[in-house]
Amino acid sequence: MTPERFKRKLTAILSADVKGYSRLMGQDEQATLLTLQEDKEVMASLIQQHRGRIVGTAGDSLLAEFASVVDAVQCAVEIQQVLRAKNAMLPENRRMQFRIGINLGDVIEEGDTIYGDGVNIAARLEGLAEAGGIYISESAYQQIENKLPLRYDYVGEHEVKNIAKPVRVYRARIEPETTPPKSEQKKPLWKRVPTATLCIIAVLVIAGAVTLYQFVLRPSLSKTDVASKEKMALPLPDKPSIAVLPFVNMSDDPKQEYLADGFAEEIINGLSRCPHIVVIARNSTFVYKGKPVKIQQVAEDLGVRNVVEGSLRKMGDQVRITAQLIDALTGQHLFSEQYNRELKDILVMQDEIIMKILSAVQVKLTAGEDALLRSKGTKNLEAYLKLMQAGQYIQSFNRENVALARRLTEEAIALDPRYAYAYATLCNIQLMETNLGVHKNPREAYEQVVKLGEKAIALDESNALAHAFLGVTYVYVNEYDKAVSEVEKAVSLDPNSALAYYEVGSVLDWAGKSQEAVPFFRKCLRLSPIPVHPATLFRLGMAYLNLGQYDEAMGSCKKALQLYGSDHLFAHLWLAATYVMMGREKEAHAEAAEVLRIDPTFSLESYAKRIPYKDQGTIDRHISTFHKAGLK
Repeated sequence: MTPERFKRKLTAILSADVKGYSRLMGQDEQATLLTLQEDKEVMASLIQQHRGRIVGTAGDSLLAEFASVVDAVQCAVEIQQVLRAKNAMLPENRRMQFRIGINLGDVIEEGDTIYGDGVNIAARLEGLAEAGGIYISESAYQQIENKLPLRYDYVGEHEVKNIAKPVRVYRARIEPETTPPKSEQKKPLWKRVPTATLCIIAVLVIAGAVTLYQFVLRPSLSKTDVASKEKMALPLPDKPSIAVLPFVNMSDDPKQEYLADGFAEEIINGLSRCPHIVVIARNSTFVYKGKPVKIQQVAEDLGVRNVVEGSLRKMGDQVRITAQLIDALTGQHLFSEQYNRELKDILVMQDEIIMKILSAVQVKLTAGEDALLRSKGTKNLEAYLKLMQAGQYIQSFNRENVALARRLTEEAIALDPRYAYAYATLCNIQLMETNLGVHKNPREAYEQVVKLGEKAIALDESNALAHAFLGVTYVYVNEYDKAVSEVEKAVSLDPNSALAYYEVGSVLDWAGKSQEAVPFFRKCLRLSPIPVHPATLFRLGMAYLNLGQYDEAMGSCKKALQLYGSDHLFAHLWLAATYVMMGREKEAHAEAAEVLRIDPTFSLESYAKRIPYKDQGTIDRHISTFHKAGLK
């Protein structure tokens, strides 16, 4: 994220969600969704009237911001009054009560989205509130204490998740401070509601009939918050397409974040092996982690129709997992489930959710495909948890975290010596360590990767990651035919693995098959619009350069710089080579200067030893090109 893309500001945040939403969904899904839509329309209307702006409506929640705390609180009070009156006219099983939290705080604004501690505190206050209630932080209370005819109860300091200091909390009384006349007190609630409010409810009753038709009689729901095919950054695939958002860690312990992240990643990995769908890679969906995102925005950003979101809460040896699948083009919930199981059953829950998702998007599996998709991991819970923790450290590409990942992975293998995925993970760690210069003898390090990869495949022939890592390693030991065979096997086993497609493209290009490499790089970028590997774009640029397609090579390297910033050494390096081939020597020298700015010790002699092209002539041509750009 570059500083130009976001700004900070002070704003009043209103966070709301439904008390007992999962219970209501379990009782009557269609009726609950109908009521939820009606209530959100009420809230949207009142937020607009009070000069607010909705910034998120995922699932049963709603997030809005206001320039004024007074406006935010007045809006919250009217929301609760209107919904209370509306509930009085509904059957018991259709009544839906919202909790609301309000905070005045500093937020980060990025496009239409806001996030940060200011938002997190509002969300935690909403979680503390009772059904139909409004909880306010002290920062908000100080702005409205004497400005509204309301009463407030101080409910003490509360520790809230991921916030360092306790938050002082106030409960806003819905009833105004002034006491109405006795004649008014005797009137039923609906007669004491303002006329404007009754008009809103009347409109909703009519709208509700239309919505009932849409939900029950005509499933294709039309809403303002749906995705648009025309706005999608990438063309919608001709088969079911899915993005799995990071699961929210609802545990009291923030250290359980790895478990929520790992569970979502395992859902992605399981779905990825299905050839009948398109699944977006982890690194592209996890950019939304910790942000209040709109489902339709995710769909439009990533070019998918369906979005999965969920949460995980660990309580001792128990775990509660919620998951729902939303059709972003219609707004419909294709399924919504809550699982309350023992932690040891987490792999079973993972398989159940994967199969629910595939069933909801109407994918039918053969017996062989069904077996391939189901977990072939470990039955040792402790080994599984250690590997989940290792995965969290792998995401941070530095020596310290990679060392921690190695220790945890080796501990997982010690607990279960037949854990194939752990051996594949160790392959990746060994490769990362080699790139980080941990191993003094790279040749020996690569030979160790080969042994680990062969071990993983011996334990599980269907382990696509092991085939991918083994394939790229064969390049470094000059066994190119084996390399191509292994990476192509990885893609056949996991047709949605962006990493596997990246490795195929790399191996083919290094083996002198640049024309064949380009489609694999492009497929990688479709499955992972935020590239699964930071080298993807400049590696695609290298393939284009080898093919003499200089405009395409230049565009790919420039995109890498836009995405990763101006300190991406290799994007500058290969852009310099491209400019030389285009006869643009001044620009080539400017890019070479950027290479030396980033790494003043850069040496072509050293770099030449790390270019693993099969053809020495290709290496010599590139080195000559770098020389012409002014590098030595």
